[in-house]
Amino acid sequence: MAARNSPLFEITPQMLLRAYACGIFPMAESADDPQLYWIEPQARGVLPLDALTIPKRLARTVRQAGFEVAFDLDFEGVIDGCAAPRPGRRSTWINSQIRSLYRDLFRQGHCHTVEVRLDGRLVGGLYGVALGGAFFGESMFSTERDASKVALVYLCARLVFGGFTLLDTQFVTEHLRQFGAMEIDKDEFQSRLHKAVELVADFARLPSDVTPEQVLGIVMNGDLQT
Repeated sequence: MAARNSPLFEITPQMLLRAYACGIFPMAESADDPQLYWIEPQARGVLPLDALTIPKRLARTVRQAGFEVAFDLDFEGVIDGCAAPRPGRRSTWINSQIRSLYRDLFRQGHCHTVEVRLDGRLVGGLYGVALGGAFFGESMFSTERDASKVALVYLCARLVFGGFTLLDTQFVTEHLRQFGAMEIDKDEFQSRLHKAVELVADFARLPSDVTPEQVLGIVMNGDLQT
């Protein structure tokens, strides 16, 4: 289900958070479209944090590829990467209003980024919104093989360790399906969402100097192995 926002009706960050709490999120038709649509899919993509699947080859990449992963240090770089043209796609749904709204949420501590660097260069990442024990994934990008997948692994470790119970992916893609992503109907999603947003979770609980081996231990075993 989609509803177009009235151009006379200003969306605020607080309104956006209330929409997330109701299971609704915004998208634009294109980067050049000044208006937003409110989206509420009948089938919702979720990634179960208690049953994640990490392919063996990706686990080796996490351990050995030399990526440097950080959080909440470069909002502009991440959203630029998510909005950049890609092979087969000349534009995205990230318009100027999306940028402004999520920038405000980032400043307020509700929007978070994962940044993946290689030799100092930003080569992948993602951003999303945290509300209670729910995290709403918005977009990811990669300019090096597996960089966005590594970002997702680190995100999941942070969510598990921080006490989150719901990772909303909005839709399910082949990229996400390999991690165990699945579709649930709207009523089931609403039930999970209402429970999750009432929780107190901590996105910053995981230490910033966590090792790749510890990250894998969290997502595969649920604990911080030393």
